[in-house]
Amino acid sequence: MIYLKTEEEIQLIQHSSLLVGKTIAEVARHIKPGITTMELDQIAEEFIRDHGAKPGFKGYRGFPATLCVSVNENVVHGIPDKYELREGDIVSIDCGVLKNGYYGDSAYTFAVGNVKPEVLALMKATKEALYKGIEQAVAGKRIGDIGNAIQQHVNPMGYGIVRELIGHGVLLSEGMVIAIEPMINLGKRHIVQEDDGWTIRTLDRKPSAHYEHTIAVRKDKADILSSFEEIEKVINN
Repeated sequence: MIYLKTEEEIQLIQHSSLLVGKTIAEVARHIKPGITTMELDQIAEEFIRDHGAKPGFKGYRGFPATLCVSVNENVVHGIPDKYELREGDIVSIDCGVLKNGYYGDSAYTFAVGNVKPEVLALMKATKEALYKGIEQAVAGKRIGDIGNAIQQHVNPMGYGIVRELIGHGVLLSEGMVIAIEPMINLGKRHIVQEDDGWTIRTLDRKPSAHYEHTIAVRKDKADILSSFEEIEKVINN
C-alpha cells in the first residue's frame, strides 16, 4: 500500500532527510586511508543521536549498524567492520534517520585518495543518472520512466545497471515520497549476495557506485527532500 503524504508529513520527511545529509557530511570529514568502516559507523550514530534522532537502519530486520558502508565491488548493504579504507578505494555511505516519527534516507559515493580515472567517471555518470531519474518523478509518469531515464544515460557508456533492487510500474501521484538510488557497475550488471545475508556485490568484482535522494512527487517537478550540499562542501574544501 502506497500512502500519499500531506504537506506537513513531507516537511517532516525533509527534516529527517536533511539530517541524513549532515550526517554523511560529518562522516565524509573522516574518510581517508586507514580509518575502519566501523569507526565511520560510530561517528554517524553519535552524530544522529546528538541531533535528537535515531539511526533508521539499525535493527531493521536485524541489520546491526547505523550505516550501510559498501566498498569497491560491494554495491549496497555493506555491514561496517574492521576493514581499513585504502588509497584508491571508493565507498558508498548509505544512511537513514528517524526523527519526529519520519524517516529520511540518502546515499553518496566517495573517492578515498587518488582513484582511477575510469572509476571517477563511473561515479560521475551514476550521480548524473540520479538527477536524470529525478526529472521523471512527476505525477502521471511511472516508476519505469525513472529507470528508463537512468538506463538511457549510462547505457552508452557501457556500464552495468543493477536491476534486481528496483521499483516497478507504479503510476506516480502527487504526494508520493520515494527514494531514487541508481546503482551502476563498472563491469556487468550481475550481482550476488554475500553469506552475511546483507552485502550485495558485483559478480565480476568490479567497482560499483551508488547515489540516492529522497524525493516528493509533484505535478511539474519533483521536490528533492535530501541534500548533497553539506557533503560537497566537505569534499570540495
